[in-house]
Amino acid sequence: QVQLAESGGGLVQPGGSLRLSCAASEFVFWMYWVRQAPGKGLEWVSSIDGGGVDTDYADSVKGRFTISRDNNLNTVYLQMNSLKPEDTAVYYCATDYLGGGRGQGTQVTVSS
Repeated sequence: QVQLAESGGGLVQPGGSLRLSCAASEFVFWMYWVRQAPGKGLEWVSSIDGGGVDTDYADSVKGRFTISRDNNLNTVYLQMNSLKPEDTAVYYCATDYLGGGRGQGTQVTVSS
């Protein structure tokens, strides 16, 4: 089973930026970022194909977040800009859009 490890979360002010990383134990063609806000269910955020060409975003993050990957490192990234308080959540990378196979997550808190 693929092992995933997220990192890069933290506390940031509204309007700030963070870059999340997800290191995988092996190559996975489709990779996903999902998040879980306090008291809410998992929400799909973004996805990327194996070549890094086909990407997609939830409407709530479109234009602010960018997903990318480095297949030499088996690592997927999520660049998050113009962060809002409603982006506060635990962010997970996963092997399906429902959050299957996700790692332990990394906390992102957007607050002044």
